[in-house]
Amino acid sequence: MGAHLFAKKRKKSVRTDYMLCAMLIPGFIYLAIFEFAPLFGLVIGFQDFKLSTGVFRSGWKGIDNFRYIFTMYPNFWNIVKNTVEIALLKLCFGFTAPIFVSLMLHEVTHSGYKRTIQTLVYIPHFVSWVILAGVIRTMLDPDNGLINYIIKLLGGESIYFLGSNSTFRGVLVVSDVWKGFGWGTIIYMAALTGIDPALYEAATIDGANRLQRAYHITLPGILPIITLNLILSVPGILNAGFDQIFNLYNERVYKTADVLDTFIYRLGILDSQYALSTAIGMVKSVIGSVLLIFSYKVAEKAVGYKVF
Repeated sequence: MGAHLFAKKRKKSVRTDYMLCAMLIPGFIYLAIFEFAPLFGLVIGFQDFKLSTGVFRSGWKGIDNFRYIFTMYPNFWNIVKNTVEIALLKLCFGFTAPIFVSLMLHEVTHSGYKRTIQTLVYIPHFVSWVILAGVIRTMLDPDNGLINYIIKLLGGESIYFLGSNSTFRGVLVVSDVWKGFGWGTIIYMAALTGIDPALYEAATIDGANRLQRAYHITLPGILPIITLNLILSVPGILNAGFDQIFNLYNERVYKTADVLDTFIYRLGILDSQYALSTAIGMVKSVIGSVLLIFSYKVAEKAVGYKVF
């Protein structure tokens, strides 16, 4: 009886909100063309694929491509190590920076100053890595860059930041945080507006200072959003940022900067080894899915977080 009433109510909702439902059609079309249809190409990872013969006439190799990648391909595990290390560094600093900035902006009472700061930190997120990479290259140029000019004024020697394995990762992390923390700040500032101001008034009356109010009211108030962002970030542990690294790295820093995405690009697009690149991409996607499920379960057990 209950299921019948639910089905009847759902049909009525579809009839009354048919225009809203129709707005979903472009999204479904996009998913079908660009997300679901390409899944057919995963069979290439199990084939001795050649572009001249195509998917239907290429021979089968089973798991030989995976075995070759994991056991015989040079530098593969070093690339995996680079990917995880860079992604963890970005997650550590890039995840916490928006939270601290949001908490500080939340305490600002001057609306004009607050809006100005918000605008300045939002801008880099909407600029592509192609443009930002050009800016970073200009600023870090060993001969004429602003940063090296300041270093020389202070008596130091010029540093080739983008050509040294010891400094390149630092550039990646700092520039990634600079570009991305403004967007995270938008999300957390929106969450902060949902906290009841009466809680702060009551805490102030009870003698709580700003730090105590932030710790006992503000942080718990945005904890669900923090948890959700963490869940969504963990599966991307193998996504170290292709756009950024591809536009900044060079052969000198392959040892510490080459990641799975750039490796797949060179292997598949430049070297035309489509089967091997597909196999690596498939393994990367499977690991990401497992990490998503794992992070959700951990969040559910630790803080009782549930999507539904």
